[in-house]
Amino acid sequence: MKPADLDDLDRPWRTWASLIIGGMLAFSIVMGFVVIPVVQGYGAGIDPFTAICRAVGLVPGSPSTRQPTSAAKAEPTTQVAWSTQLLRTLSRPTDMGAVVAEGCVACHGQRGIASDPQNPNLAGQSAVAIYKQLHDYKTGSRANDIMTPIAQTLEENQIRAVSVHFAAANRRSLDPTTAEVVDEDIVRLVERGDPARALPACNSCHGFSAGGPIETPTLSHQNREYLARQLRAFRDSSRRNDIYTRMRSVSAKLTDREINRLAEFYATTLQY
Repeated sequence: MKPADLDDLDRPWRTWASLIIGGMLAFSIVMGFVVIPVVQGYGAGIDPFTAICRAVGLVPGSPSTRQPTSAAKAEPTTQVAWSTQLLRTLSRPTDMGAVVAEGCVACHGQRGIASDPQNPNLAGQSAVAIYKQLHDYKTGSRANDIMTPIAQTLEENQIRAVSVHFAAANRRSLDPTTAEVVDEDIVRLVERGDPARALPACNSCHGFSAGGPIETPTLSHQNREYLARQLRAFRDSSRRNDIYTRMRSVSAKLTDREINRLAEFYATTLQY
């Protein structure tokens, strides 16, 4: 048999095979991008045109569910940008710092020791930590009915100066006879964390010799009421100015008892 005869004999089979494959492809396209999306969209209250556009990827969303809406704005956790010059400035006390600090006395005390335990002690706090929090209040990354309007009146050089001023002040002295008896599980959280809950040790960032983020505040000698309130604020996300959600992720795993006892630990323990 000649090759031409073989080709003539094979042509009908190729034609039918092409028709079958093409038909299956067309059927799949119609079902996958038209029929099924329209049926799913009808059940979700979506018009056929939108359902088909979603199925082929022309508009976002699924044809089977309504596109969720949100009024949330994409905002940075903080607008602080660390630089060598800024860090150098935060290590140099100036006369301006004492002048600006006069406006802080009512809440934070003449020497940075707050008379109201709901307010934080600033004496001996890291200048970098104070600067970040004031800057966050000013930009809206952190909100407080009292601190936000105060910070918004401060110029950049005033924020730097008052941060250094309080960082250079002496910390509150602790009476060892009034120190709380701390449970072993709380000490374990501070020193080693809880791997079972993916909780890092508190000291990995807040210890005196820790290599944590530069803006990490010192917790030792801080008011327990303030510490507990901030941990709860991080836990319920009412405070959101922690970079990479570090504190929100940690606080979300803490119980009320652990929050209270950790606050007592840092407020009354002489070390750490």
